[in-house]
Amino acid sequence: MSQLGEGIIEAFRLIISLDEGLLRIVFLSLRISGLAIIISTFIGVPLGTLLGLKAEKKTRLVNKLIFTFMGTPPVVAGLLIYLLISRMGPFGVLGLIYTPTAMIIAQVTLATPIIAGLTMVGVRSKGTAVVETARSLGAGQGLVTWTIIKESRISILGAIITGFGRIIAEVGAVMIVGGNIEGQTRVMTTAIVLETRQGNFELAIGLGIILLLLSFIVNSFLYNIQRGGGSSD
Repeated sequence: MSQLGEGIIEAFRLIISLDEGLLRIVFLSLRISGLAIIISTFIGVPLGTLLGLKAEKKTRLVNKLIFTFMGTPPVVAGLLIYLLISRMGPFGVLGLIYTPTAMIIAQVTLATPIIAGLTMVGVRSKGTAVVETARSLGAGQGLVTWTIIKESRISILGAIITGFGRIIAEVGAVMIVGGNIEGQTRVMTTAIVLETRQGNFELAIGLGIILLLLSFIVNSFLYNIQRGGGSSD
């Protein structure tokens, strides 16, 4: 049997047996990325909504910056954060380098522009008609904003899922600021790189399979939500 086939069989054995090392890496990955996407959502959705409600000509520069940051190379983001929080950096006194907190900061930096940018596009596509209708019914600014968010919820959900997909599969930035320390900052992507280099293909393949399964579950959830949203129009 080929090395790949043996690796896949052993990977499924590790998953089915609930291997302790495998589960520790998976749960740490989900905890870090979960907290990062929550923080990014609380920053990105209000920012994107605010920009989406304003005339495009008034936010043109900010829009360009957000779209630029949406494509920021992870290693560049990781390097900048490293320089800020390393022991010689301006925030080195906080002792954040090579901690899960540093990894969360890196992931928030990557996900927030994506969520803000896609939310802005979604809100802007629905904004004008919704604003006019709501204001004609005597709604105040707060109610108008909430109505737009509600009407744009499918686009906003898509933005959040896209942001999560970016960070759960990210390796460059989290390896730079997290250090890939076993039991502390080793997540699925960094573990895959390490185990592959060491020839431990079974664990690497197992983690890869779990990443694919998580991606499938998340994208299936989004697809079902979007279908439900579309059918209700």
